[in-house]
Order: sequence, then structure tokens, then C-alpha cells
Amino acid sequence: MSKRDPRGEDVAEPTDVAEQEGSQAAGPQARPDAETLERERDEYLARWQRAQADYQNLKRRSAAEVEGAVRRSLEGLFAGLLLVVDHLELALASPAQSDDARALAQGVELTRDQLLGVLRQQGVEPITAAEQFDPTLHEAVATVETDDVPPGAVVDTLRRGYTWGDQVLRYAHVRVARAPQEGEQGAEAPEAS
Repeated sequence: MSKRDPRGEDVAEPTDVAEQEGSQAAGPQARPDAETLERERDEYLARWQRAQADYQNLKRRSAAEVEGAVRRSLEGLFAGLLLVVDHLELALASPAQSDDARALAQGVELTRDQLLGVLRQQGVEPITAAEQFDPTLHEAVATVETDDVPPGAVVDTLRRGYTWGDQVLRYAHVRVARAPQEGEQGAEAPEAS
């Protein structure tokens, strides 16, 4: 059905109330139902939670990368300082005959001790002397045949090792005992005729 407006134009009229409500729901001001709103809310919440988790992961990863870079740079510094300690210990191993030489040795010893103290403050500790070879702390640079100690025992430490926290900064260089080989002992025995 159509109606004429005052200007004489035809105007269409909706035929029933259901048709009117349907046309309003499809319009630009349509109101979403509660289920749609809840679904959107859940989607937004899930996105926000993912963004938060990504941000936390980024913070942890960045902190770990910075810590790793600092640790690598300090390892190099500590390795260089440990070489200085080695040279100071070599100087102290030299015999000091005169009073001047003994005074110099005392100054070198104080310098070495102070340097070791600074390294200890940073967590660098010397590896304690061990009786048994431990591949997680020692590097075997030589073996010594002997019956005096059991095979695998540390006979001598050639260069002291150091740890930094729970990590080995420098392995201790050691000589390790091994059992004498029977072939070498048999060569000394007289041959039977």
C-alpha cells in the first residue's frame, strides 16, 4: 500500500510490525545481542593476554641477551687478568737472593693478592687442588707413570684453574698419574734363553 505525502509523491508504508522491526535491525544503528558481545569481549581479552605474554617473553629474552653479552665481555676481561696473575706467580717463583729482590717479591705478592681479591669480589674463585682428575675442572696436559699414587690421580698442577659462579672460566692444567706399562718393564728384564 502506498500513501501520498502532502507534495503528491507516493510513500510506501510497511504492512506489519514484524517488517518494521526487521528493517530497524538491519539499519546502521542495529544493536548486537548479548552472545555477540560476549564473543567479542572474549576475543579482545584473548588478544590482550597474548600481547601481554609476548611482551613478557620479549622482556625476558632481552634481559637474557644483555646478561649474555655482559658475561661474554667479562669472561674476556677475567681471562686477561688471570694471565696477569700467572705472570705475577712466575715472578714470585724466581729466587730472591738480595734484600732488594725480596722487597720486590713482597710488592709483587701484595699486587697478586690484591688482584685475586678483586677477582673474588666478582665471583672468580680458584679451583681447589684435587686428588683425583675431574674432567669438568681439569685439563690433563701430561701423564706420569708411577706406582706411588693410583691411576687417574692428579700428580701436579701446572697452571691453576678458576671458576666464575657455576661455570669454569679456565680449566686447571694438571699432570695425571697412570700405571706403568708392562711392556716397558719387560724390556729391562733379561731375556730368557
